[in-house]
Amino acid sequence: MAETGTALSRAFRRNVRQSAMVLSLLGIWAVFALATDGVFLAPRNLSNLFLQTVAVGIAAAGMALVIVAGQIDLSVGSVAGFAGAVAAVLQVSHGWPTAPAIAAGILAGAAVGAWHGFWVAYRRVPAFVVTLASMLAFRGLILGITGGQTVSPLHDSFKGIGQRYLPRLTGGTGPHDTTLLLGLVAIVLFALLAARRRSQRLRYGFEVLPAGLEALKVAGIALALSAFFAVLAANQGMPVAVLLLALVVVALDFVARHTVFGRHLYAAGAGPEAARLSGIDVKKRVFQLFALFGALTGLSGIVLTARLNAATTSAGVNMELDAIAAAVIGGTSLMGGEGTVTGAVVGALIMASLDNGMSLLNLDVTFQYVVKGLVLLLAVWVDMATRKRG
Repeated sequence: MAETGTALSRAFRRNVRQSAMVLSLLGIWAVFALATDGVFLAPRNLSNLFLQTVAVGIAAAGMALVIVAGQIDLSVGSVAGFAGAVAAVLQVSHGWPTAPAIAAGILAGAAVGAWHGFWVAYRRVPAFVVTLASMLAFRGLILGITGGQTVSPLHDSFKGIGQRYLPRLTGGTGPHDTTLLLGLVAIVLFALLAARRRSQRLRYGFEVLPAGLEALKVAGIALALSAFFAVLAANQGMPVAVLLLALVVVALDFVARHTVFGRHLYAAGAGPEAARLSGIDVKKRVFQLFALFGALTGLSGIVLTARLNAATTSAGVNMELDAIAAAVIGGTSLMGGEGTVTGAVVGALIMASLDNGMSLLNLDVTFQYVVKGLVLLLAVWVDMATRKRG
């Protein structure tokens, strides 16, 4: 019993940020559920909440890697708006099909990211300055390519990325069968991967939780996944955009944790000079990182444009602040070298939950900004406090 308690305490200390983050999310949901007489937790509202999280969630997932590597990007909102505007103008004004238009938007984002990477990595200009310049420049370019007007409507196949749901496997009524099947597959895959990871850690002599605690942890996450898919199935099913976010998170999490590129990013963030001395081409990795993040920002802009069914001159305003806040709230250290993709997405969900809940309560917009600012300040303070204890 003492051994189990010690292992649990040790595991909690190792994951204090993640634990605080999950508890904060549950607390926020509980408060809004009580304040709205349960409306906040209604399947329809939660489905909308997940949709609201997607654009910022994609940006936050990439931003986590940028901050982990010891960099920053302040141009997210402008570049996302620019990428969405490129795709919308090509389709609405020039008749491009959906796939090429979307590809052009994402490539535009990647090109901007590569531009940032060139100046940061090879010309040694601070990322803060480079991306701040782009934040201003691309906001102006949005006005230029759209003529200062809203560009719409988009083709059904384009706007469907942000508005449609996966079709049913059968034509019946009741819970959405496709979503339930996806949930079952996700839970089984997660359990298998968790068992494989535990087996690998045991094989190489790494510390693991006692079997009972490991099973409890897996069961808890499986329960959370079950609730997530059940909520979506009770509404209209799995939104295409939410599935897209899930795929992006899985891919980026794999890159961060299981590839040489990901390990190099963490090493560069923890100590650039030490990383260089160990043989890592830090300049190359920083360039690649910004190009990748540019593509992700472009994808985020595509999703935002599809959800609005239009490219607007104000699209993406303040998105960079939301993405940075989400990453930090999700446990990414502003000092670099520490953070996770999944944590950043949960941070984005926390930010979206605050927006959604306060909107349901009809709170003044001024108050909403104050609350979000205080939440960010608290998250940074917790980050600094836990680092000192470590």
